[in-house]
Amino acid sequence: MLLPQASQASRGSGSTGCNLMAPELDTAQGAEMRRGAGAARGRASWCWAMALLWLAAVPGWPAASGVLSRRHWPVPYKRFDSRPKPDPYCQAKYTFCPTGSPIPVMEGDDDIEVFRLQAPVWEFKYGDLLGHLKIMHDAIGFRSTLTGKNYTMEWYELFQLGNCTFPHLRPEMDAPFWCNQGAACFFEGIDDVHWKENGTLVKVATISGNMFNQMAKWVKQDNETGIYYETWNVKASPEKGAETWFDSYDCSQFVLRTFSKLAEFGAEFKNIETNYTRIFLYSGEPTSLGNETSIFGPTGNKTLGLAIKRFYYPFKPHLSTKEFLLNLLQIFDAVIVHRQFYLFYNFEYWFLPMKFPFIKITYEEIPLPNKNKTLSGL
Repeated sequence: MLLPQASQASRGSGSTGCNLMAPELDTAQGAEMRRGAGAARGRASWCWAMALLWLAAVPGWPAASGVLSRRHWPVPYKRFDSRPKPDPYCQAKYTFCPTGSPIPVMEGDDDIEVFRLQAPVWEFKYGDLLGHLKIMHDAIGFRSTLTGKNYTMEWYELFQLGNCTFPHLRPEMDAPFWCNQGAACFFEGIDDVHWKENGTLVKVATISGNMFNQMAKWVKQDNETGIYYETWNVKASPEKGAETWFDSYDCSQFVLRTFSKLAEFGAEFKNIETNYTRIFLYSGEPTSLGNETSIFGPTGNKTLGLAIKRFYYPFKPHLSTKEFLLNLLQIFDAVIVHRQFYLFYNFEYWFLPMKFPFIKITYEEIPLPNKNKTLSGL
């Protein structure tokens, strides 16, 4: 749930002019932050990521009466007029964008090399473990030929992935509490070892300084209006052409949006294969259940509210091994046996009638943009 007073985040910050969210957060443990998303105060344990991977390898609650399901799919990602300050309750274990800096203004005739950067998620903690499963983090690198300076730009969660995917159930609050916010992070330098050792550092284009400056203005606008992270892609089935209900909004989507915008500005990309990690849920047509007020407010649907909180309860953090295994069985029972999932998207709750294969992690090719095709679609 993304309320103006509550903050949501995951892995990085920065935008044209500055790392917008970093001033609100503790700046300790800087170097580690660029290497992946860890946990936060009240964070969802990394174990749940492992649990989701397990569920992905496995070969509902009835819809609220009187609630009409949406007919236009996928549901558009909601943008906002401005970015709220993080709620003090939401604290990152690994500082968001610790070395963030303003995006510089480049000389118009500078040649800026553009690099695709990709490395395993949480590599700083688990090395190449998730790389073997093709669970990758994406970013973009730049190099000015006039100055010789390198830069990295990425988009990730302010308070790590678990907080963006599952809420906190605070005893003093009726509704689930979300610490979910994502932002762009720009800083000088490219950690060659980090990207090359278990991932990718490859040149994909050369742009002019003017194109770079145009991109910087767009990044600022994109960063100020797209404020929350969305882990899940939700589709009707794995089949090609199947209906998409919801799209993710994560690091790879930021890279894809940026590459597409650069193509609009005239950039010509190389013809090389580019793959991205995507996490899918599979369900029948979702049902809109309402927002926090309509479900958890004074005149809300208490039965539905209780069902939603019961669904999220097994994902709580700080579990012993025994508790984790027991809760994993509850998750399996809800998602696989009873085929139900409650999704929070655009400040609204949705019921997903889950379908086989339920959840799947893919590493799909999404081609680099073609300038001519991009311009013809404008």
